[in-house]
Amino acid sequence: MTQTRFHVSSDRASADRLFAALEADFEEEGYPLAAFDTDEVKGIREVSLYTDDDSASVRGRIEALLGQLAIEAKLEAELLPDIDWVALSLEGLQPVRAGRFLVHGSHDRHRRRTGDLAIEIEAGLAFGTGHHGTTSGCLEMIEIVGRRERPRTALDLGTGSAVLAIALAKMLHIPVLATDIDPIATKVAAGNARLNQVASFVDTRTAPGFHDPVFRAWAPFDLIVANILARPLMSLAPEMARHVTPGGSIILSGILERQRNAVLAAYSGQKFRHVHTLWRDGWVTLHLKR
Repeated sequence: MTQTRFHVSSDRASADRLFAALEADFEEEGYPLAAFDTDEVKGIREVSLYTDDDSASVRGRIEALLGQLAIEAKLEAELLPDIDWVALSLEGLQPVRAGRFLVHGSHDRHRRRTGDLAIEIEAGLAFGTGHHGTTSGCLEMIEIVGRRERPRTALDLGTGSAVLAIALAKMLHIPVLATDIDPIATKVAAGNARLNQVASFVDTRTAPGFHDPVFRAWAPFDLIVANILARPLMSLAPEMARHVTPGGSIILSGILERQRNAVLAAYSGQKFRHVHTLWRDGWVTLHLKR
């Protein structure tokens, strides 16, 4: 089946904002997304969306997002033949190092070093290969918080590919609940947990929100990691407070630099204190304690 690839080239910060907006706007359709640097010196990044649906409708939605984000970049489209573009793109996907973690595809297993906490993730329908600044920021923060606090239970909220849940299990050898609202993502997450030999630690569940019974069965958590977006994170602040142990930690990302203070304000109102911020490619990852 012929596909259409819509793509936009812009500066890294704008491209990352567009990627997050596309992910949220096309969440129900599950269209594959990709982002990679086309000019590292100039800081140019290309964002692509692949679809076999009504291209005119998709084009209109993407152009509307560009307008809302005030990104002055040209939207281009090209027809693609019936090729496994995910597999093809992986051939050029470089491993990502974040602290002791190495996130890689199957084609880069030879890059593992002694002492690495290696996580094998293939690009697919679920977001999270480690290449986005929010994911790598979470991985670095997990290593910092895990080493200092040694939590006994953890939650990966909005798990996507389960890269963060796998990281928690590999580093800490603790039970991790990995939830997502998308059953396709949950299926992918479970497969990745098996691939990385941590299925005995990671419980993947489809759960639409904290009202799901699975959270009552597991809570409270010593550590909650949520790489979502700023607005839902802010609305979830009261539930986060109810589901973390006294003195427990939360790691939050999917937050643009300009949204940092608003998120901190929402959580300070729930008696969380700010411990540390990591800044990555226009995004921030926050460590808060209750």
